[in-house]
Amino acid sequence: MMHVILLGPQGAGKGTQAKMLSKAFALAHICTGDLFREHISKQTAFGKKAKQFIDAGKLVPDSLTITMIKERFAKPDCKKGFILDGFPRTLAQAEALDEVVDITHIIEIKIGDALAIKRLTSRRQCKVCGKIYGIDIPEKVKGKCDNDNSPLYQRDDDKEGAIKKRLHLYHEETEPLLEYYKPRNITFSVDGSLPVEKTFQALKKILEETSL
Repeated sequence: MMHVILLGPQGAGKGTQAKMLSKAFALAHICTGDLFREHISKQTAFGKKAKQFIDAGKLVPDSLTITMIKERFAKPDCKKGFILDGFPRTLAQAEALDEVVDITHIIEIKIGDALAIKRLTSRRQCKVCGKIYGIDIPEKVKGKCDNDNSPLYQRDDDKEGAIKKRLHLYHEETEPLLEYYKPRNITFSVDGSLPVEKTFQALKKILEETSL
């Protein structure tokens, strides 16, 4: 059973790679951002609580996030394992996660800040299905979604000022997790500046060679 965490700055391609690895290894792809949006849209108890914090411009407390993730782990598609995308982000979250599950792989997708900014400022998202496009995965018709021909838009957090703040937080709060997990000998890294398929092959090789 694989319990994988993908680490990397914004723009590293964690979401894209997690989806590809999920299909290749039959692992559940758990994105905390998607989980929050799902709970909020369904107006679950978790969703209502999380929305109060989000609407107030505050971070959702770790205790609430961990409870939500723990519930997600209990679903049938997690039987063979999962890939966590977007969590943990801090040492406190990593420690809380350790009380719930044993992590088997920490894989860092490495890219420089300049490339992260270039990728994210070019990123556009479909208003209907949510599919994301960018310099590595361009749309077929400029400004239109391949799936439904809906218009694409730029999210506020993909503007340069917001990106720089997010990268600063990543280096300050999330990057230290590599040192936290290092003594367990479960940390790996791949070059995220490569084309999507090459990065995927590097990730796939790590999981194949270390999960026998």
